[in-house]
Amino acid sequence: MSNNKYRILIVEDEENIRDFVETVLEMNGYQVMTAATCEQGMTMFASHNPDLVILDLGLPDRDGMDMIEEIRKSFITPVIVLSARLAESDKVKALDMGANDYIAKPFGTAELMARIRATLRNARYNAAARVSPEGVFKARDLSIDYDRRQVKINDEKISLTQTEYNIVAFLSEHSGKVMTYSSIIHAIWGMEDSGSIKRLQVNMANIRKKFGSRPGKNRYILNELGVGYRMIDGE
Repeated sequence: MSNNKYRILIVEDEENIRDFVETVLEMNGYQVMTAATCEQGMTMFASHNPDLVILDLGLPDRDGMDMIEEIRKSFITPVIVLSARLAESDKVKALDMGANDYIAKPFGTAELMARIRATLRNARYNAAARVSPEGVFKARDLSIDYDRRQVKINDEKISLTQTEYNIVAFLSEHSGKVMTYSSIIHAIWGMEDSGSIKRLQVNMANIRKKFGSRPGKNRYILNELGVGYRMIDGE
């Protein structure tokens, strides 16, 4: 099967490793982009929206952990860490921060390709499991066009990140019902860890700000303290 629909971003400062991984991936039919620093990597990520990131941790400008953290603020794009750091604590930290896999250097080509296939397969299953609703949701002057993934208030488009939109769409599918923190986290990220509730709260704070909510006046999404969130009933 050709993998040419998959775009993979390699962020690695060691030129020989970067060139080697790029060659192996291209021979296996993947589209490849490369970056040598964390900043370059983030720029490439933002402009090309890859399907998978292969990331070194020891980058010259910033730690690769910073890039995992930045990606996970808004995206569920799979990340495989490729690192010379062998300490279990580094591995645990990277996985806790949202990396999907961790491969220690030196590594075998066959193992790398198998891990890439498995990671992309899991990402595809997770995406397929989340069936998007169709049509338009309306509540007061809020409207959500599911087909266009577009949210408007008073006919004015609200600019949301991918994660923010997914949260809003999920709550609207269950409008009128309180959705627990846990159920939202599982629907959006597919897993729960120690930082999940904080991540959800940060995203919710951004959503409500963009929706024009003020303390004590939240017209569309209500916070049921200590339990979860509830979108107001649709029409």
